[in-house]
Amino acid sequence: MPLNFQTPTPLGYFAALVASDEHFPLLEAAVSLAQDEYPELDVQQVLGDVDQLLARLKRRLPADAEPLQRLRSLNQFFFRDLGFGGNVNNYHDPDNSYINVLLRTRRGIPISLAVLWMELAHGLELTVYGIGFPGHFMVKVHLPRGLVVIDPFTGVSLSREELAERLEPYQLPAELSDEFEAPLGLYLQASPSREIIARMLRNLKEIHRTQEDWLRLLAVLNRLIVLLPEAWGEYRDRGLVHAELGDAEQAVRDLEIYLARATEDTERSAIMHRLSELRGTHRG
Repeated sequence: MPLNFQTPTPLGYFAALVASDEHFPLLEAAVSLAQDEYPELDVQQVLGDVDQLLARLKRRLPADAEPLQRLRSLNQFFFRDLGFGGNVNNYHDPDNSYINVLLRTRRGIPISLAVLWMELAHGLELTVYGIGFPGHFMVKVHLPRGLVVIDPFTGVSLSREELAERLEPYQLPAELSDEFEAPLGLYLQASPSREIIARMLRNLKEIHRTQEDWLRLLAVLNRLIVLLPEAWGEYRDRGLVHAELGDAEQAVRDLEIYLARATEDTERSAIMHRLSELRGTHRG
């Protein structure tokens, strides 16, 4: 009897990658996000391309290089020699989130640049983490003599004063805040890999929502629900997208899940009304 090896769907492949927090391949999961837009994408080839960059970088360093020397060589290689940086001319292009495109164009957004940079840093055995800083993803490096925070959009390291200045727009005005305003250190906590992929997907979600690109938005929401199966607001949003696409049955199913689980939401009454309309459409 012949063996039947079925190639998993892109969503099935993604589900397998993100099934466990303990073994969560951040770069591979990030690369796989592009499969919705680039169905023929060879994820393993992209990972191989990154391995080649790491091999080139390692050849520049002596085996006994100190962590600070490794960090400086990485930044020289990544930001200056290869010219990776932020896409200031077309920041909201979905391609900025796709690692395969980033490798070709050398232009991305902070979080996609950070994922690639961190992979190379891990290859140099540096202790690095992503930081879900408000409005702008960053990376931090633990060195023997202290902590370095880097903006992956520019490659510039930031002082505490500069970080505090960047945080100001996201904090309450002085007259509304209180003495218990969260200290800067709370905004520099490491982001788990699952949160990094969720942030990448939500960037894409916002782009497609703004453009009313419902099919692409649906693909992103499918991934978000696989990644975060208890993020009930994503079921609500997916249900509304199904409604936009004329699939009342799927819309009803998702909105029912949302209403059953998300008991405290200001949009609840509006969603109940929309669900009632869709049930009528579905029965009709």
